[in-house]
Amino acid sequence: MNAIGNLIWLLFGGLFSAIGYVIGGIALCLTIIGIPFGVQCFKIAGFVLWPFGRKVVTHERANGCLYILFNILWIVSGGLYTALVHIFFGFLLCLTIIGIPFGRQHFKLASLALTPFGKDIVYR
Repeated sequence: MNAIGNLIWLLFGGLFSAIGYVIGGIALCLTIIGIPFGVQCFKIAGFVLWPFGRKVVTHERANGCLYILFNILWIVSGGLYTALVHIFFGFLLCLTIIGIPFGRQHFKLASLALTPFGKDIVYR
């Protein structure tokens, strides 16, 4: 079932979203300071590409001062906007019964897009 969901997700926007995150990651990695943020973009791009059957977990060292500082910088520099876009599309997709699983994936993406530092993506 996860393979079918991932295939439908990929065909109807997942590929374009992942390409957007990859382009953002490349742009951030062009500067030395932006490399940690670019790596997070690549992590999100991988999750956007295949979200079904995977989940986001927070690891125990996520409360470190460097993770908190990077998450604050991420939120201020576009993470809040990205999370709000995922929430908007999640609510939009949840208006139909068929779109509910895809809306739930957008809500998972919103939590990751808001604070990606200190979170890992694992298979269920």
